[in-house]
Amino acid sequence: MFDQASAEEKPGEMAAAATAELHFLLVPLVAQGHIIPMVDLARLLAARGARVTVVTTPVNAARNRAVVEGARREGLAVELAEIAFPGPEFGVPEGLENMDQLVDVDRDMYLSLQRAIWAMAAPLEAYVRALPRRPDCLVADYCNPWTAPVCDRLGIVRIVMPCPSAYFLLATHSLTKHGVYGRVAGELEPYEVPDFPVRAVVNTATFRRFLQWPGLEEEERDATEAEHTADGFVINTFRDIEGVFIDGYAAALGRRTWAVGPTCAARLDADARARRGNRADVDAGRIVSWLDARPPASVLYVSFGSIAHLPAKQVIELARGLEASGWPFVWAIKEAKSAAVSEWLDGEGYEERVKERGLLVRGWAPQVTILSHPAAGGFVTHCGWNATLEAISHGVPALTWPNFSDQFSSEQLLVDVLGVGVRSGVRVPSSFLPAEAEGVQVTSADVVKAVTVLMDGGEDGTARRARAKELAGKARAAVEEGGSSHADLTDMIQYVSELSMKKRRERDAGSTAQKLPSPAVLGDKSTDKIEADAALSVQS
Repeated sequence: MFDQASAEEKPGEMAAAATAELHFLLVPLVAQGHIIPMVDLARLLAARGARVTVVTTPVNAARNRAVVEGARREGLAVELAEIAFPGPEFGVPEGLENMDQLVDVDRDMYLSLQRAIWAMAAPLEAYVRALPRRPDCLVADYCNPWTAPVCDRLGIVRIVMPCPSAYFLLATHSLTKHGVYGRVAGELEPYEVPDFPVRAVVNTATFRRFLQWPGLEEEERDATEAEHTADGFVINTFRDIEGVFIDGYAAALGRRTWAVGPTCAARLDADARARRGNRADVDAGRIVSWLDARPPASVLYVSFGSIAHLPAKQVIELARGLEASGWPFVWAIKEAKSAAVSEWLDGEGYEERVKERGLLVRGWAPQVTILSHPAAGGFVTHCGWNATLEAISHGVPALTWPNFSDQFSSEQLLVDVLGVGVRSGVRVPSSFLPAEAEGVQVTSADVVKAVTVLMDGGEDGTARRARAKELAGKARAAVEEGGSSHADLTDMIQYVSELSMKKRRERDAGSTAQKLPSPAVLGDKSTDKIEADAALSVQS
């Protein structure tokens, strides 16, 4: 319980503590799709007057320094702090510090990277202990449950930030609670999510929890325990698209939960939009000039995020389908960095053949810059939660192409619940396909068909586009003053202010109790009074 009397007696003190006096530490998973929303949250908190430190490893700090420095130039108190990454101790090569560097490595290396991530607890705790003042709150990625014992030992408020949708969080929680995962015969067996606000038929292959993998059983248990002991949850979503799922998740865990997104809908200038995410492999100005020459809502943007990589044969089918569709497109084709895809593109003369209406970026593209342009009319996406929110926030209908994990749940939300998406035809992660498929689930003909449905101006397409624009307006309204996400962030800051003050008093009381002289020193007559005083001190 909070000390309500103290809060009521000193409203000015509480208001001050809820702004400039607060210091937040943000600890994202070492994956770009998790770092991006954490940095967004850092900007939002700093805009309210808090001081925010994003704690990560040297490689990830270097990747994200430009966006943090941009925030500082805007007068926001955001900084990066580097802690050592113990990868080499676990057989992880020096410099491999991000999930997107795991392309074409074996499963054992993935497990080694997870072990190294867990070992970040020691350098994090050493960093916090060395600070002149204990931070008020640590916001930890759901996939960083190793922060829980650190916060417990140091008496710091711990808020968990899950990076998928509330839809996914509630669904997987319900499946776990009702023991469904353990009852099904195989990973492709379909079943319905119990105790769920909408009908959702799934399977384990497409609705697996983040750490639900062989070899990570202990880490999964840590994550479940840390979830149930968190001081609260902050989710990058908004009530107009996920209100029933947000409330369901909060009720299921019995914890305070705040929806503060979509963080990508916060107002950013052109430079900040271009800096968001990985450093682009093409000049944003060139992209904008290319888009300026196209009609409104006519361009298809294609990107599969930072981690998902399509098999080479599937890339070729997609390329042929995009060409045959007749629609202009911008394709962030990071797969072109692989020999098989690069050789095919060059051998076919593909770029030259489509150059009048197709722009290929061999790597990372400035995604928000593209989606926010009036020419953007559709988004072929892997349905990562960041990409999903960016599509929604900019009113761009999605052609869904999930690859793994929560991406299949995002597809269900976009297509079945919100009505702003069209399925590509992907049904399972490519690892579940038979060898003779060579990774292909969607043929070039399938691509043409899906693109036509998405981009066509028929009655369904017009309704889908209108719905997308409506949701974009609601997304912007949610994060502005008076909006639901703006209000939730205000409430979260106030909650952290009150709880951190309580924890600080408990730490101070504990220190005082430890320094009290023993009864033996003072004599037996003082024993009762000292024990009573110590008890009062601890309870105050």
